[in-house]
Amino acid sequence: MPARTRSGNSLRVAVLADSDTRWKWGALTARRTVGDDSGADITGFLLRGRATPTSRQLTEVASSVAAPREVTGTEFIDLVRTGPYDVIVLALVGGSVQAMLHGLAHLWPHPARRPVLVTGYVGVVYEKLADGLLLRHGADLVLANSPYDAERFREVYEGVGADAGAVTEAALPFLGGAPYDGRADALVFAAQPSVPEKRSDRAYLLRRLVGHARLHPARDVVLKLRSRPGEHTTHIEELPYQRLVRDLAPPPNFRLAYGHMGEVLDRTGLLATVSSTAALESLHRGIPTAVLTDLGVREPLGNHYFLGSGCLTSFDRLDQGHRPAADPGWLARHGVAPRPDPYHSVRTKIAELLDRPQLPPPAPYYTSATATGYLPGILARHRLDEAPPERLTGVRRVVRDAMRDAARGAYRHGVQRVAPVIRRMGEL
Repeated sequence: MPARTRSGNSLRVAVLADSDTRWKWGALTARRTVGDDSGADITGFLLRGRATPTSRQLTEVASSVAAPREVTGTEFIDLVRTGPYDVIVLALVGGSVQAMLHGLAHLWPHPARRPVLVTGYVGVVYEKLADGLLLRHGADLVLANSPYDAERFREVYEGVGADAGAVTEAALPFLGGAPYDGRADALVFAAQPSVPEKRSDRAYLLRRLVGHARLHPARDVVLKLRSRPGEHTTHIEELPYQRLVRDLAPPPNFRLAYGHMGEVLDRTGLLATVSSTAALESLHRGIPTAVLTDLGVREPLGNHYFLGSGCLTSFDRLDQGHRPAADPGWLARHGVAPRPDPYHSVRTKIAELLDRPQLPPPAPYYTSATATGYLPGILARHRLDEAPPERLTGVRRVVRDAMRDAARGAYRHGVQRVAPVIRRMGEL
């Protein structure tokens, strides 16, 4: 894709994300979309909410994009109105994507020279397939991470009579890193914030991981964690592994790890997980990867996504030295096998859209006619069900913004800190 628009100006790209993992996906997708060396101007925004990442989490993303600024949905719409962008990447949960699409559609009710709207999924799409896809319908490009996903996405859109032309095959933008050379031996368990949910299941996985460390004292066993206590990612973690492991007295070869997943994979000889997207990163490098069946192969766990991969196994087998071998056909179909340029189609389509003198208004599948009982609640959560507020200036605006920031801070503290404590006390 050209690094400049037809007018000769550098491409201006806006990325709007709502969590650390989606910021990582959005920022890296923007880089892959416009080209790493294109000189494009990429600006990041964080949609305020319960999962707004900390500075430490943003630093770990290592996307080479400047730190994003926090905005509300209505503030972002206003920024797009006043500051023209060529491409907007919506790295958000489905409901937020839908709300932003409707908000942006109000800016261009008729064909116009407007930004190309891009959205997609951060990782493994194993639940709420129809719901999530229909909430993303209306973007110019809905990125699919594999041939398998692209086929499923088109089937959903065509099944409801919606245009499936936006579905564009790409890849997870963070796949990469050095191929596995067989020298590293550490077993790394990639934890997930909400899978599994039950305390007993999480405690079981920890016991088995610590037990594996005791059985293999010469092997490093690493518990790779997504966030520190008090931080949040895409999902709220109410039972952090850091707290559960305190009572197990792990041996010296067991340790916790944070930081960039790619750096941890550089030292990994066997990755184990329930269903983390880290499994795809590991498989892409050729690292032996174990998707655990100890808690069953169940849709709520997400490990059913790996059926046919050759990776499904148990701690009993890992304790005995088993190293799963992935099926090459499954890897290719699920977008994990290395490809020369998986973003070529994305760049080509964006370039073609940018070259048009006008684009039609965004047209989400959900409207007041197709989702009368569903859409209003989605828009209301982002204050996009109201008429645009009057523009305030001077002291009134300062006071209003200060009150809103205080209210948001109190809400976030309640959701992230107080509510989990109350729920844990209720379980006693």
